[in-house]
Amino acid sequence: MSEESSRMTAAEDRVPFGQKVAYGVGMLGNQMFPAALGVFMVVLVKGLGFPPLLWGLLFFLPRILDAVTDPIMGFITDNTRSRWGRRRPYIFLGAIITGLSYVVMWQLYEHNSLAFNFTYFLAMSLVFYVGLTIFATPYVAMGYELSRDFHERTRVMAVAQFIGQWAWVIVPWFWPLLYNPDLYESAAAGVRSLGIWVGLGCMALALVPAIFVKSKPTTEADHLRDLSRRNIGENFRVFFKGFGETFRSAPFRKLCIATFLVFGSFQTIAAFSFFIIVYYLFNGDAGAAGSWPAWFGTISALCTTFLVIPIITFVSQRIGKKNTFLIAQAISILGYVLFWWFFQPENPMMMLVPLPLFAFGIGGLFTLMTSMTADVCDLDELNTGARREGTFGAIYWWMVKFGMAFAGGISGLIMSLAGFVADAPAQAEGVMTGMRLAYSLVPITGALLAIWVMRDYDVTEQKAHEIRAELERRQGRTAFG
Repeated sequence: MSEESSRMTAAEDRVPFGQKVAYGVGMLGNQMFPAALGVFMVVLVKGLGFPPLLWGLLFFLPRILDAVTDPIMGFITDNTRSRWGRRRPYIFLGAIITGLSYVVMWQLYEHNSLAFNFTYFLAMSLVFYVGLTIFATPYVAMGYELSRDFHERTRVMAVAQFIGQWAWVIVPWFWPLLYNPDLYESAAAGVRSLGIWVGLGCMALALVPAIFVKSKPTTEADHLRDLSRRNIGENFRVFFKGFGETFRSAPFRKLCIATFLVFGSFQTIAAFSFFIIVYYLFNGDAGAAGSWPAWFGTISALCTTFLVIPIITFVSQRIGKKNTFLIAQAISILGYVLFWWFFQPENPMMMLVPLPLFAFGIGGLFTLMTSMTADVCDLDELNTGARREGTFGAIYWWMVKFGMAFAGGISGLIMSLAGFVADAPAQAEGVMTGMRLAYSLVPITGALLAIWVMRDYDVTEQKAHEIRAELERRQGRTAFG
């Protein structure tokens, strides 16, 4: 263990466990939305007859709007004066918009035309994603500023990811619910019903950090921009300048690119597990597949929750965040390789064997990358004199969402090239071979490229301590003053 790693976290930098949990409950809502979305989106193909290319467009088009709204929301939340702090009012408002629009978005009916369902879903998804931006951008920034200690940041994110991972434990069980004829007459009817519960439930979870996480008032802050209408021109000038400065941060670019590669490649093939299980292991019979898709997702999430996150947190405090990231991605590559042999129609249980290895990819990614982004915010203040967690969080999570959008488009393209036919009772010979190849090769390629990008990331623990010391030295103020 290095000398730096042995330093104890100062009392003033420790986040009370209750505050970590309150923040983490918001992460459960934040992750439940996309987790359920991944399941429900499959019903658009296998239930409402959406062609794969239209399906891919519904992933991609809302992210064009995100490209504009996310950075703007980051600038707004960074410069908000409020008795409740810079983040909480937006988290509260965004949670309500996101939850209610999610309910409305899934009220799709089979008797409507494909054109109507496509247009309706696209329009409501745009409202949903605007609400998600209003909620998620300040929520992420709130996490970055909870502590200024190098390792306490990782512990905060570990608790949040631990709680958030339960979304991925719960949501896979939507599969057997949706396809249970005793509960719903069709999968589309199931989505209409479950969409209500998910929307309202996630709204309640997302409101928790807005209500319970403590934030300092910013009504008297003199270092924030004036957001009034009369100053809009100057604010746009400062916004674009800050946007450029953010992207000029080499360590931050590496975090964004690596996240895009790992998460985007994972999302590209994430929905394939359902199709491979149903069509390859059970010859297209969703009823016979039963709860296998649910078990696949649940055990993967449990491995992340109880195995990956504790190991990542422990190891990163001994060998550093970057080295832990590189090792985690290497382990995940082994898991993706094994999937080629462990999807076995004669023995479906074998598909669970690679899951503990596979889980290191995403589990290690977000526990470490969110902590490292907070470190980069300190480096940015050292260079610019401004605290811009909202801007950094907006751009980082825009890359995550862009990865999902890119993945959706590529997923549809891969399915089309493989010859997948929506709602077919069985797929033609060779279709599943193509999808299984993609299931291994796409995320392996993403992980290898991410390892290459992060090989020389240089915000080490030693450097982070030096940055903080300099920030605290300047004009006798604290780094977060």
